[in-house]
Amino acid sequence: MLRAAAFAAAGLGPRLGSRLLSAAAIHAVPAPNQQPEVFYNKIRETKALKGQMTYPRSVGRVGTPARIFSKIFINNEWHDAVSKKTFPTINPSTGEVICQVAEGDKEDVDRAVKAARAAFQLGSPWRRMDASERGHLLNRLADLIERDRTYLARSEHLELDASLAVCSALETLDNGKPYLVSYLTDLALVLKCIRYYAGWADKYHGKTVPMDGDFFSYTRHEPVGVCGQIIPWNFPLLMQAWKLSPALATGNVIVMKVAEQTPLTALYVANLVKEAGFPPGVVNIVPGFGSTAGAAIASHEDVDKVAFTGSTEVGHHIQVSAGRSNLKRVTLELGGKSPNIIMSDADMDWAVEQAHSALFFNQGQCCCAGSRVFVQEDVYAEFVERSVIRAKSRVVGNPFDNQTEQGPQVDETQFKKILGYIKSGKEEGAKLMCGGGAAADRGYFVQPTVFGDVQDGMTIAKDEIFGPVMSILKFKTIEEVIRRANNSKYGLAAGVFTKDLDKANYLSQALQAGTVWINCYNIFGPQMPFGGYKMSGHGREMGEYGLQTYTEVKSVVVKVPQKNS
Repeated sequence: MLRAAAFAAAGLGPRLGSRLLSAAAIHAVPAPNQQPEVFYNKIRETKALKGQMTYPRSVGRVGTPARIFSKIFINNEWHDAVSKKTFPTINPSTGEVICQVAEGDKEDVDRAVKAARAAFQLGSPWRRMDASERGHLLNRLADLIERDRTYLARSEHLELDASLAVCSALETLDNGKPYLVSYLTDLALVLKCIRYYAGWADKYHGKTVPMDGDFFSYTRHEPVGVCGQIIPWNFPLLMQAWKLSPALATGNVIVMKVAEQTPLTALYVANLVKEAGFPPGVVNIVPGFGSTAGAAIASHEDVDKVAFTGSTEVGHHIQVSAGRSNLKRVTLELGGKSPNIIMSDADMDWAVEQAHSALFFNQGQCCCAGSRVFVQEDVYAEFVERSVIRAKSRVVGNPFDNQTEQGPQVDETQFKKILGYIKSGKEEGAKLMCGGGAAADRGYFVQPTVFGDVQDGMTIAKDEIFGPVMSILKFKTIEEVIRRANNSKYGLAAGVFTKDLDKANYLSQALQAGTVWINCYNIFGPQMPFGGYKMSGHGREMGEYGLQTYTEVKSVVVKVPQKNS
């Protein structure tokens, strides 16, 4: 049962899952207390651990201390907000407050930018550091994250020191995603991403250019400078790694605004940044709200670049703010309404399972979720029937239970938004096949929901719902589905399921999307770039392409007495 749950939680079918997750890997995952004893009203700040919170007992197993960092991280030090304001971060499984977190604002962003700018000055320890040493620090950071993951695996038998936090359990506590996903999927991808870019640190460089005349000419790849980074709440640790890793590998300094819904794991990683040996001011992390701290980063005159992952609506505001201020570079990874196309010749068992995970993985809170499922009419009825059966079997519940496939939505706002979209689907004539309501009497759980007979003009077929709501649409021909799939303001990702290689290649060329998965979905690796067409953003993250937006190319031409070949 644990193996099956791991495959389902990680969005993997039995065939792919058995290849990627060995029995040893699954059995190495510690079984957390399914009802962790967290004393929300007894959180105390200690003199010895300034800037962090200490639970009297574990967020995982009873008797394992865990630290929660809750302040602003600037210059490798912990600070209260200038305003002294705090905000609550909520456990979405219960709706209860985990702890209060410092609420960063414009003044705090100003302090962070000042620290970052000082760390980037010519001749500073960071600017003079060898590129290979930057790679070493990134590898050290990955080792520390893995160390704490390993301590978690051993916590059943050891009484740990308070400095050894539980990243996976903390991610699940603050975000609501199943613990097995946090441990096996998110943390694994975090480590791969950081180590991948550590390897690039001394390998991404300029070249000599054979310019005409007696000149020695070459290019330099130089860091952009102070990079503002704003990350979302759906994959807090992973999105932090996607942003930090290429920026640090290329020698930049960072001011990061973390999502107000999920600040805890990002702040814990800040502590590891210091422990790894990064100089003060290189990484600064400000928890706070988008309308204040995020807006301050986007409009700041001394920020050289801003990278944002989140909604298209907010992406608009960031682009405008960047243009109105200092024309800073902008990278945007925004929303999606991704088509997932099931041809009549597809392997039906595989297509049903993969379409299910393409939509429901991470509680449907994925920018690239396969939320418009186009099914060819010959197999439409069978696909709908089997998809409903699969959705009804999906296990929704306590995210610390390893049998759980789906935890709560991230917060009450998202919970109510999803229920509003479900109501809209019913009112506009879509056929509710299963689900459609809250899945528990407390917390922010939503039933896995499937709509049939969905039409292109319906709200649920156009808007990004960001929840566990599958919309299934019928099509006849390949040309028809190309036209309808591309008839969206978004262009982040797409999926195609077919046994015909010619159809697969044709569709991959025709679909307007930054990523097209063929006979699979949600397959990510640090080697492959990710980003969108149209209003799904611009620029690419991951892979070698992800380094380009963090560097300036400088041309240097030197007059020499004589040039020889």
